[in-house]
Amino acid sequence: MVDDGSDPVAEAAELIVAGGVVAHACEGVWGLACDPMNEAAVRRVLHLKRRPASKGLIVIGAAASDFAPELEPLSAAAVARIRDSWPGAVTWLVQNVRFPPWIVGDFPTVAVRVPDHEQARQFASACGHPLVSTSANRAADPPARSAEEVRRVFGDEIDGLLPGAVGDRSAPSTIVDAATGRVLRG
Repeated sequence: MVDDGSDPVAEAAELIVAGGVVAHACEGVWGLACDPMNEAAVRRVLHLKRRPASKGLIVIGAAASDFAPELEPLSAAAVARIRDSWPGAVTWLVQNVRFPPWIVGDFPTVAVRVPDHEQARQFASACGHPLVSTSANRAADPPARSAEEVRRVFGDEIDGLLPGAVGDRSAPSTIVDAATGRVLRG
């Protein structure tokens, strides 16, 4: 991204819409983002991370309404719990309604979150749809906590880096199964 007075969030969104992979800050670590419906972009992210597609990926949105198709089949109580946790560092596993196999991996569910990071929400909003947002790291390495770490690990393998700062969260998001309430991580 060029610091010439232009809107870096809009520039990053243009890269995503064009099929690119962009690093961005989130609650506690940097993430790699792409369009979840663009198989080639998702495969690039998986290749960069050295992550098997079978594990699935987290998708973030600007607001709970971005996940209306996934929330609609849930009970009113489950939807209330999810909405009460967002924005926040809680990722919910919900029944997959529309995301392709390269997002959900070997699972019937999809992992969704509205992050407690204003710029990450603005980024998803500027793209006009949810985004893949997975930690910026190679498999088994710790996630990047600074733009410098992202540049060191990925260099020109990514299409852009949205200038920003991570929040003060020291752990990854909590993951909860919406159907059972069971906490899987966190």
